[in-house]
Amino acid sequence: MKYEPVMGLEIHVELNTKTKMFCRCSADYFGKEPNTHTCPVCLGLPGALPYINEQAIENCIKIGLALNCSVNKVSYFERKNYFYPDLPKGYQISQLVLPIAINGWIEVENEKGEVKIVRINRAHQEEDTGKLMHSGNETLIDYNRSDVPLVEIVTEPDFTDTAQIKDYAKKLQQIFRYLGVSNADMEHGDMRLEANISVRPVGQKELPNYRVELKNINSFRFMAQAVEYEIKRQTESLEKGEKLVQETRGWDEDKRQTYVQRTKEEAHDYRYFPEPDLPEMRLQNLELKAKQETPELPHEKMKRFVQQYQISKANASILTENKNLANFFEDAVTIGKDKDVTESQVANYIVNQKVDFQKTTPLALIEVILSKKLGIIEDEETLTKLAKETIEESPQFVLAYKAGKTTILQAFIGNVMRKTGGKADTSKLRQILEKLLSE
Repeated sequence: MKYEPVMGLEIHVELNTKTKMFCRCSADYFGKEPNTHTCPVCLGLPGALPYINEQAIENCIKIGLALNCSVNKVSYFERKNYFYPDLPKGYQISQLVLPIAINGWIEVENEKGEVKIVRINRAHQEEDTGKLMHSGNETLIDYNRSDVPLVEIVTEPDFTDTAQIKDYAKKLQQIFRYLGVSNADMEHGDMRLEANISVRPVGQKELPNYRVELKNINSFRFMAQAVEYEIKRQTESLEKGEKLVQETRGWDEDKRQTYVQRTKEEAHDYRYFPEPDLPEMRLQNLELKAKQETPELPHEKMKRFVQQYQISKANASILTENKNLANFFEDAVTIGKDKDVTESQVANYIVNQKVDFQKTTPLALIEVILSKKLGIIEDEETLTKLAKETIEESPQFVLAYKAGKTTILQAFIGNVMRKTGGKADTSKLRQILEKLLSE
């Protein structure tokens, strides 16, 4: 019997507000002395009352809108009860019944470039926990992170391979940075990934009666490795007739395998109930404000670059990875218009030469392009000859491309660029290669 994975993702992102979620302590805790950014509220001391950080709520709304979610007109916080050393109150202030944003979607791609819609169940606001630090036989607790604003984005179980998961996580990181709501630095713990994984017989429509949650993975590469390992482990277990149970597992980077952490609690185990010390939130005005402040998002900018500047989708994708790089490109294009430098030439030079936009200026870039412009090979006959040569030299790449791995086109372009010392016009070259490979 063949099996297929059924996967959903939970992404936690810390917001870069000045203060914490429910108190006035500084949220800039990374690298600071342990337990120096604390107060009676975030330490959960008796009698200390929380109050809501409005900027955090607005940022959560922006994230929801960017993910095509509907914003609930009314929302409120609840207590999620569980006991753990890094949770000083004995409960976490979170959301369950009426989260801030619900029912969204986003497009993701697999390795073949095929697009799939992934449904977003919710984006809700909560507070982060403290941090445990293990030293020898001792475990120490730093509460600086406790109560830092945290948004959790939960998908439906719509992922079917690790390429989609990686693409989704990278797109969300890009959105957070474009919105300016988080640095989304995984090394610093600003963004943490969790995956829910099950496998089922191919053709079965019902969801499996269990799921395995992979917790707090801090890199895209480790997430892909952990998910692939878990799919293989679960499939092999089912093939042996073993019963799989709902549990939480961690990822051992050294052994390259997952390990059991605990059996997974259900929502009723957390005994959610409305937070009595916080009022209900009415979000219409904040939603309107968030809409007005939301900038052009990465996918919107990429689409505009292709249409407005007539550059390739691949180049537009690279140029919009970083908001500052996109601005640098557009500034250079504006300067280049007066000097007979085309948008395509600017894009090609930035991408092919891997220009460090932080160490140069748009004007300096245009001057460099002008100094080298005479050497650019734009002649269609010459480019076609070179393209045919590289196709004939790489029959294995041709087979891979025709099998659907369209990203291999970049390898053909790279070969021609090496032949020409980096002087081929990549925009024209791409069009020629696509035409030849489709014949």
